[in-house]
Formats: sequence, structure tokens, C-alpha cells
Amino acid sequence: MEIKTLQNDMIAAMKAKNKGRKDAISALVSAVKKAAIDEGCREDIPESLVDRVILKELKTAKEQLDTCPAERTDLLEEYQLRHDVIKEYAPALMSEEEVKSYIMEKFAEVVATKNKGQIMKAVMAELKGKADGKVINQVVADLCK
Repeated sequence: MEIKTLQNDMIAAMKAKNKGRKDAISALVSAVKKAAIDEGCREDIPESLVDRVILKELKTAKEQLDTCPAERTDLLEEYQLRHDVIKEYAPALMSEEEVKSYIMEKFAEVVATKNKGQIMKAVMAELKGKADGKVINQVVADLCK
């Protein structure tokens, strides 16, 4: 995902007077810009950084939904809208089967050691942002049995 796409969608939401959507996309753009400044790539923001920030924001939105009290329907609607908008931009993550085949193909020699720590260290560097950490952990745990 490119930052330009997010910015154009935010402008479209403003023109359509869709405040909830605009606010969610605006928060994404701000988070991406902040991360870009932190990593020193303010002018040329790589797509991998944008995807990583989107996934982080999606996780945060999911946590907000999960921890919001049920009687606060106003907040629940707001959080649900934000979660849905962010989910539209989130990159597709690898499934459990894809992760398993990727690990067996690329890291066969490390998997042979049955050392979960070593495997996780090698695999997480490659799959960060491409697969959910919980899925990777589960697959590695199964492979170490």
C-alpha cells in the first residue's frame, strides 16, 4: 500500500463528508508519517513500512473493540467503523499452511535443530508483516514437537 493511496482516499472521504471514514484514514496517514520520521525515511516512504503500520493500527483497533464495555454502544460503533476501514487497507496475511510450507522450504536446516528460539529468530525476520506472529508461533511449536 502506498501512502499516496491513503491520502487520496482521505481526500475523497472529506469531499463525501464521511467523517468516520476520514478520521480513520487520517489516523492511518498520521501513524505512517510518524513511523517514517522515526525510521528516517520521511521523503520516500517504502510500502513495507506503510503495510507494517497498517497492521499495527489494525491490531490496536481490534483491541479497542475487544476491551470496550458492551453498554457503550456509541464507542463500539466508532471502534467498529475504524476497524473496518483499516481492515480495507491491511495487506493479506499468509495462512497457517502457507507459513508452514514457507518455513519448511526456506529454513529446513534450522527446523532440523528443533530449537524453537533459533527457528523463531530466523523466521520472524523474514515473515514480519507477511504473517501473524501468533500463527508463526503455532506453526513453529508444531514443527518442534
